[in-house]
Amino acid sequence: MVRNVKLRRMGGSVGATLPKDMAERLHLEAGDELLAVETADGILLTAYDPDVEEGLAIAAAAQKQYRKALRELAK
Repeated sequence: MVRNVKLRRMGGSVGATLPKDMAERLHLEAGDELLAVETADGILLTAYDPDVEEGLAIAAAAQKQYRKALRELAK
């Protein structure tokens, strides 16, 4: 389902609010944590999972360490 979400100022940050029916369908409640992942297509919000967060950190470190090799492989 695609829904338009409006960003609002929340103190010193910017926040997005999810429509009530979407939050209910996804079993989300106030205080739940999500991971926001930047992708080539935009932002992916996914359920918080410490294992996923750790895996993303490992992948980012490997990508930084092997940047030159990855560029060569991409050719």
